[in-house]
Amino acid sequence: MARTSGPVHPAAAIALLGQSLWLDYIHRDLLEGGELRRLIERDGIRGVTSNPTIFEQAIAGSAAYDAAIAELARTGRDARAIYETLAVEDVTRAADIFRPIYEMTGGNDGFVSLEVAPDLAHDTEGTVAEARRLWAAVDRPNLMIKVPGTPAGLPAVTRLIAEGLNVNVTLLFAVEVYERVIDAYLTGLEQRARSGQALESTRSVASFFVSRVDTEVDKRLEARIAASPDAAERSRLEALLGGAAVANAAVAYQAYVEGFSAPRFRELMAKGAAVQRPLWASTGTKNPRYSDTLYVDRLIGPDTVNTVPPATLRAFQDHGRPVRTIDADVEGARRWLAGIAAVGIPLREVTDFLAADGVKKFADSFTSLLGAVEAKRAGAPG
Repeated sequence: MARTSGPVHPAAAIALLGQSLWLDYIHRDLLEGGELRRLIERDGIRGVTSNPTIFEQAIAGSAAYDAAIAELARTGRDARAIYETLAVEDVTRAADIFRPIYEMTGGNDGFVSLEVAPDLAHDTEGTVAEARRLWAAVDRPNLMIKVPGTPAGLPAVTRLIAEGLNVNVTLLFAVEVYERVIDAYLTGLEQRARSGQALESTRSVASFFVSRVDTEVDKRLEARIAASPDAAERSRLEALLGGAAVANAAVAYQAYVEGFSAPRFRELMAKGAAVQRPLWASTGTKNPRYSDTLYVDRLIGPDTVNTVPPATLRAFQDHGRPVRTIDADVEGARRWLAGIAAVGIPLREVTDFLAADGVKKFADSFTSLLGAVEAKRAGAPG
């Protein structure tokens, strides 16, 4: 593929269009070797997100943490306490590296996200308690606590926002759920305002998972294609492959525009409140038939964040197309989703499945992570 032409660096161009690139990756080597600073300076990265799967890959998949695990093991800490200590250390260091970005942008960027334990996804009180504890442990204004957008997570979001914590609402797939996320955020701000607290420093993003939507919809479409004896029907089904995720995100962006242009938010904005930006997550392309920059190129727009894995960042910097696209064809996006429903694949059924599956996958990663830490802890010299 051809390299992006013109004098403007892709990261600079995307920033001019109102989007921030965050890195969907964290590793101790990234922090200690200076690479994170280079990504900020060279590639325009303006934040970092983490999750249990990322920490599992970092801690279990390398020796970078082994010495720290051995040292913590000698203090008698169990695997969960060791993991949390390591995660808090990494996130704190990353937050310090991003602090100049946070200050330069007036608190709009420079955030590092740390997720509450996945086994709390259905526990409001447990989520609130852990979020408070992690917030105090990191003790940086540019921390975001990740809370899943589950029925139990949304009341926690409201309470944490009311207390002034920054919240990354994660594992979002359905536009209908996102509308409830917006309400949870605004309710938290309203409660905070009524208590006489300032709104200016409280920030939130709503993390929409993208590529997983195509993966699941395509799987269902391909099963129907394989089972259909009718060539015309197969052609109609094939035309729907690879478009559900971007269409879903485009409709979600319209929910953002409507929610944050309404009088309810304008009243809060007059008191210093910031919008809750949509964040596009899971933007690494999983299907090799699709462009490796698909979920960056097609999701660019004002007041958004795209959190990219390292390989996707490299691909976008090489041949991405920094053009505003998120609202280029909203009616076309709605027609695409209607077309999927018309062939018997209701998107809400897909997104409900993905939300439940997402919680399970993070819980499985967390269990695997704790198992790996325990194995390293048990094998550490006494």
